[in-house]
Amino acid sequence: MTKPVVAILIDSSTQREVLDQTTRDALEKNFTALWPAGDGRVTPEVATGLLDGAEGCMTGWGSPALDGKLLAVAPKLKIMAHSAGTVKPFVCDETWKRGIVVTSAAGVIAVDVAHFAVGLMVVGRKNMMEISPQTGVGEWGKEHRHRKSDDLRGSTVGIVAASHVGRCVISLLRHFEVRILLADPFVTAERARELGAEKVELDDLFRESDIVSIHAPSIDSTKHMVDARRLGMMKDGATFINTSRGSLVDEGALVAELNRKRIWAFLDVTDPEPPPKGSPLYGCPNLTLTPHFAGSIGRARKRLGATATEELKRFFGGEKPLYPVTRDIMDRSA
Repeated sequence: MTKPVVAILIDSSTQREVLDQTTRDALEKNFTALWPAGDGRVTPEVATGLLDGAEGCMTGWGSPALDGKLLAVAPKLKIMAHSAGTVKPFVCDETWKRGIVVTSAAGVIAVDVAHFAVGLMVVGRKNMMEISPQTGVGEWGKEHRHRKSDDLRGSTVGIVAASHVGRCVISLLRHFEVRILLADPFVTAERARELGAEKVELDDLFRESDIVSIHAPSIDSTKHMVDARRLGMMKDGATFINTSRGSLVDEGALVAELNRKRIWAFLDVTDPEPPPKGSPLYGCPNLTLTPHFAGSIGRARKRLGATATEELKRFFGGEKPLYPVTRDIMDRSA
């Protein structure tokens, strides 16, 4: 039986991150895998050669966009399995017109982002960021100098958007005895209850939550949705977490609020990334800034290649994909 031809449109450095030997063996066993040669880079010219005759392809960070020109040389292409998150930079109108199946490993990355977000909730409520430096110089038990410490258990947590990550965070929070609020215009009150949350309006979420965690996509309607007005609604001592996209937050308004030393913020994403030299985010009080690493890093990245390989196996085996991306959800996804 002839094996499906699959083009691996991932350069050698990214391959080392997302493909372990088990996944490579699975690709060779199940497909006629076409790998980039030479220096291992995948330029549009290299992709043209690999896609000629390919029935499927695997893409990832650094892959060229499958634009009309590339798709023109791949008339047999039926599926693109993306070994990373968003597929927006990699697809075009022709992708959907031809009915090419598109999958993404965003659902796998979401698990690691959710773990990170919940971890921030725990240390944020304990107020570890302020207490640890003082303890480190021998000032034990002097919480009166800091915002009041508390536990995550018993808190009200506001989740903005029931995305892959948002749903995963809600699922994890079920183990913490918290009240969960959800603001998402595409989720009904009944669906929110099924997920384990209470559907509320966004303003009410900011007013009532001890923790606000952002998991919405970066689209026109969400730009600067977190503005001065909503930040001003947050409780004294509340925690703000953004592991989604920097454009969702009016950073000037956030810096102004943080300078009041009323709330604490954790930002894993900024706009732009990284913040430019001299940005007021650097050295801003009540802020913990991390370099967009909430998602899959280290050994977890091997799951991304394994997931893309599994999607290819399922497709050519006649099964439904685990993480399909369709045109109708592109306008409201990351």
